[in-house]
Amino acid sequence: MGKFEIKSTSAGKTMFNLKAGNGQVILTSQSYASMDGCKNGIESVRTNSKDDGRFERKTAKDGSPYFTLNAANGQVIGQSEMYTSTSAMENGIESVKKNAPDAEVEDNS
Repeated sequence: MGKFEIKSTSAGKTMFNLKAGNGQVILTSQSYASMDGCKNGIESVRTNSKDDGRFERKTAKDGSPYFTLNAANGQVIGQSEMYTSTSAMENGIESVKKNAPDAEVEDNS
């Protein structure tokens, strides 16, 4: 089972990682000025990860595939790691869809 891990940044903000059951980070958030903003971001991931249309599949300058998860207003909620193949990226998207809705939240801030 996946989990959201909240942590503090060096700039004093908060952010979260969504980790799969094996501990691998599958989605990283932006930095939030407040804990409430961070928790709202987690709820947004839970909601938006159910809609495949919210995942934007992209390619980095070096050709590596990755994805972002966007809110209804188009704002990026989180970004994946860089993958070695499109199929690995698609597996990452499926992992977010599977893990996000029921993932527990661990506050390490």
